[in-house]
Amino acid sequence: MTTTPSAGAAIDQLDAALIELLAAEPRVGVLEASRRLRVARGTVQARLDRMVERGVITGYGPDVDPAALGYEVTAFITLEIRQAGGHDPVAERLAAIPEVLEVHTITGAGDMMCRVVARTNADLQRVLDSIVAAEGVVRSSTLISLATQVPYRVLPLVRAASTA
Repeated sequence: MTTTPSAGAAIDQLDAALIELLAAEPRVGVLEASRRLRVARGTVQARLDRMVERGVITGYGPDVDPAALGYEVTAFITLEIRQAGGHDPVAERLAAIPEVLEVHTITGAGDMMCRVVARTNADLQRVLDSIVAAEGVVRSSTLISLATQVPYRVLPLVRAASTA
């Protein structure tokens, strides 16, 4: 197993193995990770620290399923915004709405894309009303997700990046 990143590579095989282990068992400790990966505890800690510092690892929190919290409807909303105020003030207003999970500035027909959740379709109307009421939002277009075919994932990307 490679132990140092190659030139230009964001991560190597040991980093990828460490990320995969943490993804499979988020509560594994550094000592246990070092035992399973057959490297020194200091190596594991140094790798974790470096990946956090470089922004490769962005968090250790639990993954939460909104449906298990009662938010069974997922929708994607494209927003057109007034250009005079810019994206940041609109994003700040949208961040105040708990059901807004993500907001991205995009290219194409709209200016921003939101991923939102709601308890029901009727509740989605309430969420949409609060979004379009945000100052700076001009128009919205909504797509309701029927099923998640490929959930958010990064491990295939981690594997590919470690061999690049």
